[in-house]
Amino acid sequence: MSMSDGRITTHVLDTSKGVPAAGVRIELYTLKRDGEQESKTKVAESVTNADGRLDAPLLSGGKLEPAIYELQFHVESYYAHRSLEELGQVLWTIVPIRFAVSDASSHYHIPLLIAPGGYSTYRGS
Repeated sequence: MSMSDGRITTHVLDTSKGVPAAGVRIELYTLKRDGEQESKTKVAESVTNADGRLDAPLLSGGKLEPAIYELQFHVESYYAHRSLEELGQVLWTIVPIRFAVSDASSHYHIPLLIAPGGYSTYRGS
């Protein structure tokens, strides 16, 4: 495998408060399908810093390969420190985002925007 500049990065913003989401644990998996069977392999794990970002890419240094990946954002613990009056009902425990990497030399930035009642994502830069 040749070394590439390809990498996977992310950040998390709390749109209900308009602030970065610090302390969110994030896991990165590769997915493989064999007929009807699906398996996941964890390839990285990190926690967002005070800016809602990671201190380093989840995957870089020639390790990015064309594949299906899944980010799992563990948001339940992020919301656990806030009062129920402030939050209302929180639905989300883990937010999974699956995406395809087709170019191992590209930068895949997958942000998550969270709120107690919803979330969204997009391909960032």
